[in-house]
Amino acid sequence: MKKIPIPGNGRMGWIRVVSMLARLILGFLFIYASIEKIIHPGQFAEVIHNYQILPDLLINPTAIILPWLELILGAFLLIGIWLPGAVFLTNLLLVLFLGAMVFNLTRGLDIHCGCFSTTVDLGDAAAPMVWYVIRDSLFIVPGIFLLWHTLHYRETAKAIE
Repeated sequence: MKKIPIPGNGRMGWIRVVSMLARLILGFLFIYASIEKIIHPGQFAEVIHNYQILPDLLINPTAIILPWLELILGAFLLIGIWLPGAVFLTNLLLVLFLGAMVFNLTRGLDIHCGCFSTTVDLGDAAAPMVWYVIRDSLFIVPGIFLLWHTLHYRETAKAIE
């Protein structure tokens, strides 16, 4: 009988550790990002409006639904349940968030990203949009690794059966 190597066993133990670390980072990140948006949906709606991407009809529903989705995905990542779906949706959101920032940067809009704070008028304390793009690009790194690991592990688990 042919042995199939499972990621996370033996020499590949570091992959399991990095995967757990990526889950913790993204899980806490998404939960932390959701809290103020859930508490202040009106201010978050203003942040969404400033992006000038969504039609007015979709701004309020997005301001209500998106933070709860972030909270649920963050919890799923921390708990480790429904990982393939949670990891896929987390990566999808990260790419959408980054895409929205890059889109506005190319249009010349330098707005507050609203990632972790719903405060729109930050004055001199507001970071430039370029910083948000760089930072969110770094968030995608653990997301991509986690997506690779989750999909690879699922394929390996199916091969064992």
